[in-house]
Amino acid sequence: MDYEIELARPTDALTLGQMSRDLVESGLGWSWKPSRILSMIQHPDVVVIVARTRFGVAGFAIMEFHETRAHLNLLAVKPTQRRAGIGRALVAWLEESARIAGIEGIYLEVRVGNNDAQAFYKSLGFTEGKVVKGYYRGRESAMTMLRELMSPEVASQRP
Repeated sequence: MDYEIELARPTDALTLGQMSRDLVESGLGWSWKPSRILSMIQHPDVVVIVARTRFGVAGFAIMEFHETRAHLNLLAVKPTQRRAGIGRALVAWLEESARIAGIEGIYLEVRVGNNDAQAFYKSLGFTEGKVVKGYYRGRESAMTMLRELMSPEVASQRP
């Protein structure tokens, strides 16, 4: 299926919030509500992108840019659209933006029990970090993961 990756629009906030509730936060309670998504879309240090098909949003990602690192807050692809390269394309788009911005690495958290997501991120060059007990509202632990975009040697040479 054909898709285009583009910046999310304010009108996408409801759809992205519902996708987060159903695909990412299932069983945890809903914290990425449309109002929170909208604030991310409008925030100058956050990039919210969507993969849009002729049928609507197939996937999305939200990433915050900090001084030297970026945090991938959310990534979701509709189940019927998975394994079509959409998640990979979303991460590649964000990674290229991070490289242009001079970001040293991208970090994220994923549910400890979500082996598919961990395998997906590993296939993109992310490495496992530590387990954070109770990370998800005290109910579930998270595995931290990191994708270095710049070697430590190069990063240490930066002003």
